[in-house]
Amino acid sequence: MSIESIEQHFLDSADHTRQAATLMAPHIDAAVERMVAALTSGNKILACGNGGSAADAQRFAAELIGRFERERPGLAAIALTTDSSILTAIGNDYDFSVVFAKQVEALGQPGDILLALSTSGNSANVVAAIQAARQRDMSIIALTGKGGGRIATLLDEFDIHLCAPGDRTARIQEVHLLTLHCLCDGIDEALLGEA
Repeated sequence: MSIESIEQHFLDSADHTRQAATLMAPHIDAAVERMVAALTSGNKILACGNGGSAADAQRFAAELIGRFERERPGLAAIALTTDSSILTAIGNDYDFSVVFAKQVEALGQPGDILLALSTSGNSANVVAAIQAARQRDMSIIALTGKGGGRIATLLDEFDIHLCAPGDRTARIQEVHLLTLHCLCDGIDEALLGEA
């Protein structure tokens, strides 16, 4: 790889991030308000995704339970991607497509939020989790890319869709990580005031 290629990755990422900021900022703000309302009402956020999105779900839960950049009491969040016994039992006894939905059915309560992450918007197990969350009267915040895929067709006017622009997976994932940081910072600001 050449120095020019490396620099181009950074430039492409910066351009993509600027475009996403313009398109997504109002929706991210709405997601922060929804999350703060749920958390301050005693509800929790369940997060799920596959691959890099699984890592993002875990990072988000860790930053809420622990802290983001400021000290505060822990906030209720669960990454549905972390318990290998649950994931393998459900995958083996049922099907991998329901590994998140079964957990939503067991853990989700009315007023909770499902943070559903899918770069393509087409992950079957994330789609099933959204359908399960709808049955549990949960709010849905979907973090997607590539136009939102199948997930976009499942969302209604009460859900929040954070769709990163573009089709390149790496750029979408970069925007997703920045979006999660914005959500964490927004939650902290709402609870603690401006830094």
